[in-house]
Amino acid sequence: MKPLIGITSSVELGRDEYAVEIADTEAILGAGGLPLMLPHLTQAEDIDALAKKLDGLFAAGGYDIDPTLFGEEPHPNLGVIIPSRDHFELLLIKKMLEAGKPILAICRGAQILNIAVGGDMYQDLPAQFDGKLLQHQQKAPKFHGSHFVQVAKDSLLHQLTGEERLRVNSRHHQANRLVPEPFIISGTASDGVVEAIESKEHRFVLGLQWHPENMARAEDAPSLRIFEGFIAACQEKGRFDENHRHALRRAAETAANK
Repeated sequence: MKPLIGITSSVELGRDEYAVEIADTEAILGAGGLPLMLPHLTQAEDIDALAKKLDGLFAAGGYDIDPTLFGEEPHPNLGVIIPSRDHFELLLIKKMLEAGKPILAICRGAQILNIAVGGDMYQDLPAQFDGKLLQHQQKAPKFHGSHFVQVAKDSLLHQLTGEERLRVNSRHHQANRLVPEPFIISGTASDGVVEAIESKEHRFVLGLQWHPENMARAEDAPSLRIFEGFIAACQEKGRFDENHRHALRRAAETAANK
C-alpha cells in the first residue's frame, strides 16, 4: 500500500478555498506516495487523529509566518500571513515529531518546522540579514537552479543526494535564523543564509529553503532522490505502525479467547 502523505494547503485572503501546488502532488506521486490535501483544522483532537492516520507530512511553501509566534513584532516588509495555517501546522508538526513520523518541509514549511521546535527566522532578509546577499528571489523559471548550497557531510541531506554542493532554485525573502537542538543546519548558501535544517533525533525530518518539487519536474537527480528517500522513510514507518496494530489486535483477540 502506498504511504499516505499529508500536504499542507494555502488559502488566499478573502477566498474560501484551499489549494496545493500540482508540482507537490506530482513529486509525491512520482516517488510512490499517495498525496492528501490537508484543511486547516482547529481542534487539537482532530489534529491528533489526523497525525495518527498520516504516514508522512509534506509541509509546503506559501505565505509569510506570524512573527508573534516567535516573540517579535511585524517588520514593515512582512507579507501576507494566514493565522489558521500557522496554528494548524504548528500543532500538526509537533504531533508528527512526537510520533516519530517523517517530515519533508519546503520553504515556508522549513520555517514553520523550525519555529515549532523553538527556533526563529528573519522576517525580511534584505532588511535584517547582516551581510551581502545573493539573489534569493530568482528571475528565472521555477525549475532553474540559480545558486549553490553547501551540504554538511554525513547529514541526512548528504546521504539522500550524495552531493556536497547542490544547485538549487530560490524564491523567498524570509529564512531560518536560530536553529535549536536537536536540529542542525545541514545546508547553507555562500552568503551564509540557512538553506537546510534537519533533526538529529528523528529518522527523517528535513527542512529545505528551496523548492525541490519544481526541480523534480525537470528530472533533477538530487531532487528526485530527496522525494524517493522521504517516501521510503514513510513506507518504513507505515509498515512499523501496521505491524504494531496487528500485534495489538492479536493480543486483544488472545485475551478475549481466554
